[in-house]
Amino acid sequence: MTALPRGESPGPSATDDDSVVADATAPSPAEEAAAGTAEATGGATDDGTDDGETAAATGATDTDGTDEAAAGPDPADATDEGPDGDAAAGSAGSADGDTPAAPALSEAEVELAAQRELLERIEKRKAEKDGPIPAGTKLSGPAADLLAAVRAVESGEKPGAAFFDSPAPAVPRRTVPAPPPVRERAPESVRAPQGAAPEAVAAVAAVLAAGGAPESLAAPAAGTLGAQAADTLREDPWQLLSLPGVGPDQADGFARALLGDGCGPDDERRTAALVGWLLERAALQGHTALDATEVRAALAGRSVTDPDAAVQHAVAEGVVLVFQHGPEDEETGEPAEAPDAGADAGEGEETGDGREPVQVFLGLDRYALAEESLADGLARLVNACEKDADWSQAAASAPSPSAAELIRTAAAHGLVAHTGGEAARAEPAALIAAASGLGLRALGATHSVDGRQRLAEAVGDPSAAVTLAGLLSGAEGPGRDEEGAVAVDLLVVLDAPQVDVETGAMLVEALADGTRLVLSGDPGVLGSAGAGRVFADVLAARACPQVVSRTPDPGPIGELVSGIGVGELNQVAAPGKEVVIVPVRDAGEAVHRTVQLVADSVPRAIGVPSSDTQVITVGHGGSAGTRALNEALKQRLNPGPGRFGGFDPGDRIAHVPAPGRTVPGVVVSADAEGLHLDCAGTPAVVPQERVEASVRHAWALSAHQAAGMRWPAVVVVLPGDAAQGLSRPWVYTAFGRGERHLSVVHGVDQALSRAVTQSPAQDRTTRLRTLLEASGG
Repeated sequence: MTALPRGESPGPSATDDDSVVADATAPSPAEEAAAGTAEATGGATDDGTDDGETAAATGATDTDGTDEAAAGPDPADATDEGPDGDAAAGSAGSADGDTPAAPALSEAEVELAAQRELLERIEKRKAEKDGPIPAGTKLSGPAADLLAAVRAVESGEKPGAAFFDSPAPAVPRRTVPAPPPVRERAPESVRAPQGAAPEAVAAVAAVLAAGGAPESLAAPAAGTLGAQAADTLREDPWQLLSLPGVGPDQADGFARALLGDGCGPDDERRTAALVGWLLERAALQGHTALDATEVRAALAGRSVTDPDAAVQHAVAEGVVLVFQHGPEDEETGEPAEAPDAGADAGEGEETGDGREPVQVFLGLDRYALAEESLADGLARLVNACEKDADWSQAAASAPSPSAAELIRTAAAHGLVAHTGGEAARAEPAALIAAASGLGLRALGATHSVDGRQRLAEAVGDPSAAVTLAGLLSGAEGPGRDEEGAVAVDLLVVLDAPQVDVETGAMLVEALADGTRLVLSGDPGVLGSAGAGRVFADVLAARACPQVVSRTPDPGPIGELVSGIGVGELNQVAAPGKEVVIVPVRDAGEAVHRTVQLVADSVPRAIGVPSSDTQVITVGHGGSAGTRALNEALKQRLNPGPGRFGGFDPGDRIAHVPAPGRTVPGVVVSADAEGLHLDCAGTPAVVPQERVEASVRHAWALSAHQAAGMRWPAVVVVLPGDAAQGLSRPWVYTAFGRGERHLSVVHGVDQALSRAVTQSPAQDRTTRLRTLLEASGG
């Protein structure tokens, strides 16, 4: 083993299904895997979905919360459509082209005309008055009825009780729409069927059989589409696309079998389902919206002959919502009028006055509501902060200048963004301790159980740290006050890049006015498993004060990772073998060397036992993905027959109770109740029917699974067939998981250097930044 040479770095392996952005020029793996499988009952596909996931035919979601099958619309399929002049925004004039439009009146002329009209009405009323008006004679409708009822009671014609017991007159009144309900995140995947009635499942199975689809889809369909799922699928077979893992080719084959010649590529049921499917796939990649041009191009690639009409129909049916980004109107301050959603606005639709074009986006309502709720909630926190204590002494006694700056900033603002690496986590801990010392209710929330334990140790108070999921579910933390808000005065959210937009909306909705919120994290790491880029958007919008830590990560690993963060892959001095590179020629050698490192070399040379060494690789599939590595590591470290659904006592596992959440643990035993786990000291029981979908071996993890956690030693495996899965955020995240030692099994030649030196582009399309900027945050 030699120290990492300058300009070189470990190489990638099988495609990472945890990478947020798929290759835009290649077809989605889900589309390839799903094609032609409508008749299959389907085992797991090797397309980046994990062992714990069922194949496309079963409809199960990726338990990581990410899905390689979720590639967005393919730009390669885009057609060169010119803007539709008839749909252009800002067109004016009468319907008859020969009749000129009436000249517009000035504001002064309009005001004078209104005053003349008012004077004329007053003079007319005066002229009509011949004498006093009898009370009530000019009343009509409900007012006249009310007056008549009162006089009837006064004259004795009716008793007062009759008046009060009679129904109130029906007065038309304007109603205010109720606010949208708060979306609570279920502990399991929202796609998982929950107790569908047996008769509903049987009815769906009959429809599926008639269409040549596998019976295994019956339970997921009944759970997703409800009790009337059979009728729904019979009337609209393309609703099959609402099941996870089902692709357009499957749905088209199913529809043809049911409808025969009664369907075609431009069937409105098909095009509406395709639009929704494209947005769902994009959301799995992290997008909360897509440019309308991309959607139309993807529809054209799916044989839709009129993508414009298809998009317009989907909007009219409420499948998607339309948003616009563009210059504000100078007079109203509102965004300029957007072109029709079906028009080719992605190329840039002129506003009519030579300004920048208006861009049209399409999005699903759940993410639109979440982003708007989050933007409003953050603005509320910014404006509701009040001085509640004297923080000057706490800042003066802070352990570092950066911690002091964070304390002073949090004292004066309701929302603060804090950025820094692993060493900078001590600064939020100092803030929590300082706030607690002032008598405030202060709490820190992390992405992982490991992060919670490290934060509790840094603060010196186990009760001061929770996981964010545990806090929102009520399983951890101080609970809610009488108004339903989390009972805290200061909440620090560490690992903020891992917060998706729906979680962010739930979080701010749970905070009372006056609560201080600090979002802290490392902007260089991989983003959230769910849709959105909350932390990045808050930073980009400058929605609040930002405190940048000046505390560097120590040691050779910290130096290496810091360089990667700015696009440099440098040679670092590693006298204690803190950083080691292991060159390999192929994936088979990569697996062999990885097992050797974990089982022998790292324990002997570094003193870190195998149980404290974590393997991280680029993807689940492939010859050196997590599946292959976990199989090889189990055979070496804990051999057994796998008598408990593939697991044995002592197996290292990752429990995924909900998408995007990975809880490491060890198998204890199994019985009729389920698989018994020890997850970081907390016992957990996974029912038998959920083991396959939510438990996997975890000697090897992907970088997304490892986000928010650290181990004494890490082995990063980069086989040659995963070069395309590498990016600077991926390398930054994977290399930064080791505390004392980092071994890199390198098989990608210069691909790693290229991945690090290339500037990462914004990989997700979201609306939060625009909303925050519009709110004046």
